[in-house]
Amino acid sequence: MAFFMEKGRMTTMSQFSAMEREQLLAKVEEQPYDVLIIGGGITGCGLALDSVTRGFNTLLVEMQDFASGTSSRSTKLVHGGLRYLKQFEVKMVSEVGKERAIVYENAPHVTTPEWMLLPIYKEGTFGKFSTSLGLRVYDFLAGVKKSERRKMLGVEETLKKEPLLKTKDLLGSGYYVEYRTDDARLTMEVAKKAAEKGASLFNYVKAESFVYENGKVSGAILKDQETSKEYTVRAKKVINATGPWVDSLREKDGSRKGKRLQLTKGVHIVLDQSVFPLKQAVYFDTPDGRMVFAIPRDGKTYVGTTDTVYQEQLENPPITREDEQYIIDSIHFMFPDVNLNIDDIESSWAGIRPLIYEEGKGPSEISRKDEIWISDSGLITIAGGKLTGYRKMAEAVIDMVSKQMEQETGQKSVPGQTKYMRLSGGEFRSPEEYKQYTIEKKAELSSLGFSEKDAHHLAAFYGTNAGYLIEIANRIKNQNKLPLTVEVPLLYAIHHEMAVRPADFFIRRTGALLFDFDWVEKWKSPVIDYMKEHLGWSFEQTERYRRELELRIEDLNN
Repeated sequence: MAFFMEKGRMTTMSQFSAMEREQLLAKVEEQPYDVLIIGGGITGCGLALDSVTRGFNTLLVEMQDFASGTSSRSTKLVHGGLRYLKQFEVKMVSEVGKERAIVYENAPHVTTPEWMLLPIYKEGTFGKFSTSLGLRVYDFLAGVKKSERRKMLGVEETLKKEPLLKTKDLLGSGYYVEYRTDDARLTMEVAKKAAEKGASLFNYVKAESFVYENGKVSGAILKDQETSKEYTVRAKKVINATGPWVDSLREKDGSRKGKRLQLTKGVHIVLDQSVFPLKQAVYFDTPDGRMVFAIPRDGKTYVGTTDTVYQEQLENPPITREDEQYIIDSIHFMFPDVNLNIDDIESSWAGIRPLIYEEGKGPSEISRKDEIWISDSGLITIAGGKLTGYRKMAEAVIDMVSKQMEQETGQKSVPGQTKYMRLSGGEFRSPEEYKQYTIEKKAELSSLGFSEKDAHHLAAFYGTNAGYLIEIANRIKNQNKLPLTVEVPLLYAIHHEMAVRPADFFIRRTGALLFDFDWVEKWKSPVIDYMKEHLGWSFEQTERYRRELELRIEDLNN
C-alpha cells in the first residue's frame, strides 16, 4: 500500500481505507458477485476470508461498524466452553477447544494464553474429583499441548495465586489455560486479511431488501448510511450472518419460520485495580449457578457476565442498575474482602447472544452450537455459535456454498485455506517469533519519540502491522498535529481499518473507551477535529458524530 502526500495530509490507496470507501462502494453495481455476505461481525468477516480464499468474488456489508454488535461485546476470551461439558456438548467442546490454538497461532498479537483459576468449595457446583476429571477431559478434547494442561492446586497454592478469594470452605482449585483476546481487534484482523485477499468489505451499508429472480434470492438493495445512496447488487449466493438480527433478515425474506433465535444479554463491568486488585484470572460459579469471569487487564479488572433473556433494542443494549448490582454482588460473594460498589464502575458493556431457541431451557442452559438454515429462496443463514468457532463455522458454510455452486453452475473452488493462514498483523512463523518482533519494533518506535510504554503497546497491539505505524510516524514526524501516540494509530485506523467515525476509533480500533477512559476524555475533541479536516466532514456530520461518541460514552460509562 503506497502512501503519498496530498494538500499536506497523508493518503493511501487501500481496499480498506475510509478515504477510498465511497469511491469503492460506487463500483459494487458493476459486476455480479459470487457471494454476498450481510453482517460484519466475526462470523461475517470469517465467511468473507474463507470465501475469497476459495476463489469466490466476495462482497460483505455491515449496517453499523465492523464488530459493533456481539463481536465487540463478548467476555473477550477465545475459550473452549468448559461449562458445556456439563451439558454433554462434547463435540462442540472438542471443536472449539482445538480452534483456540489455531486462532492463537494465526494471530498471537490479539490472542494471549491466560491461566484460569477455578476455585473449588465444599458446597460448590464443582467438586475436586469432578473438576479434575472435567479438566482432564477438556484437555483431551481440546488437544491441549503439554505445557498448558490442567493442574490441581491445594488451598495454599490457590490462595497464593489469588489472595482475595473467599477462604471459607475452600478445598483447592483447578488451574487451566484459556486464551484472552480483544474481540473487536480479532474481527478487524480477519476483515483486513479478507480485504488483502481481494474481498470488498464496507461498514455502514445496510441491506434494505432482497432482489429475487425466479423466486430465488439473487442480490440485495444496499443503502449507504453515510450518504443515503442506494445500490443494487447481484450475487449468486447471499449469506445472512447478522447475529442478533438474523431473524429480521429472514423476515424480509419471508422465511422466518421453524427454528428461531433466543436472544440473551451479557453484561461486563470494568473496575480499576486500585479498588479490585485481582492478580489472577478467576472463573467461578455464583449462588444461582451462573458462571462468572474476573480477569485482570492493563491495570483494570473486568468482570462478567450476566445471562438474561432479552427482547429490547438490539443496537447498543442498555445496562441496568440491576445488571451492575448482580455483578457487584457476585464479586462480594467470591471476594468478600473487596470493598466496592456500583459507583466504582469505570465502564461497562452489554452484548446480545444470538442463541438458537430450545423449548423449556433457561438462558444459561441453551446450547451455543451453530446451525445453517437455508430458506426456500436460497437465502443461507448461519445462526448461533461462539467467537472461538468463527473459522470453523465459516469453513462449513463455504463448503456448502462450494458444493451448491459446482452443482448449479459447474464453478469449482479450492478447499478451505484458513486453518494455517496468518491473519493481518499475525504474520509470524510462531508465537515465539512475535515476542522477538515486539522487542525489535519497540526499539524502532522508541527511537522515533514514543515512550517505552507506548512503544511496547503499539508493537504488541499491531503485530506485523507495526511496520505501517513506523512508516506513518516517519512521514509525519515534526509536522504532526497531534501527539504521535494519538495521530499515528488514528491515521492507521483511517487508512487501513476503515475507521469512518470517531466512535470506530475510540471503541473498536483501540478499545480505549472500555479500558482507558481518561485517554478518551482527553483526546476526543482533538480527534474529532482532526478527522473532520482529514475526511472533509460538514458541520452537520461533525456534530452528528460528536453526539454519537458522547452517547456511547454515556452508555459505557454510566
